[in-house]
Amino acid sequence: MAARGIFDTERFVTGEAVEVELPAASLPLRMVSGLIDLVVVAVGVLLLVWLLPFDPTAADAALGQAFGIVVVAMVMAGVPIALETLLHGRTVGKIVMGLRTVRDDTGPIGLRHATIRALAGTVELWMTLGGLALIVAMTNERARRIGDLLAGTYVVRDRVRLRLTSAPPASPQLAGWAGSTDLGVLPDGLVVAVRQFLLRAGDLSPEARARTAAELVGAVLPHVAPPPPPGSHPEDVLAAVLGERRRRDEVRLARADELRARLLPEV
Repeated sequence: MAARGIFDTERFVTGEAVEVELPAASLPLRMVSGLIDLVVVAVGVLLLVWLLPFDPTAADAALGQAFGIVVVAMVMAGVPIALETLLHGRTVGKIVMGLRTVRDDTGPIGLRHATIRALAGTVELWMTLGGLALIVAMTNERARRIGDLLAGTYVVRDRVRLRLTSAPPASPQLAGWAGSTDLGVLPDGLVVAVRQFLLRAGDLSPEARARTAAELVGAVLPHVAPPPPPGSHPEDVLAAVLGERRRRDEVRLARADELRARLLPEV
């Protein structure tokens, strides 16, 4: 069995062809989200102390100290880790403000990322009253604090409406070849990478443009038969494959609509 490469994964990301650029949350939004989380935690601790059937500090001083340590550990790390892991990068404050923590490649975070962020937060958020996190977040464009830098994460606006980009123009020189090919199923991540590369190719350096085009063609050709004519430019091949894929999808959808209209006539 062939090795699974990066082109076969759900997401395909390179330094030149980024899959999706989710807008990073602004620093004020993150601060409001953090304040909401702080209020929620404070209310939770007060309710816990109020609902306890006994006073842990009155019966035994050691028991009271142990109880205080457990509460502090839960507030600083336990609750953030649990919420961000179970809610896929969200806390109460982030849900209210429409934010979410994601990996640098925009994928969902896991337990490891949440743990690193929470442990770093005990220093930069709690021990410095948020001052260290604020200073670090002001020095980078994604408003990332130390925990984000260590975990490879950043916070995005989860409620932003993303617009689909228009399809790159197909290459007329290879239209005949593309129309007669046996075109297999291309991984979604690969399709996104090809589309964004073709749209941004003019912004890349010649070396990066040639290297990325060659990588993408190498990933696309195993799904296409026969291969393109010798000497075809890689970008023309990618545009032709993407254009033909779109055309076939449109034909398939049109046939499905026609069949649906025949079988289910309007009353």
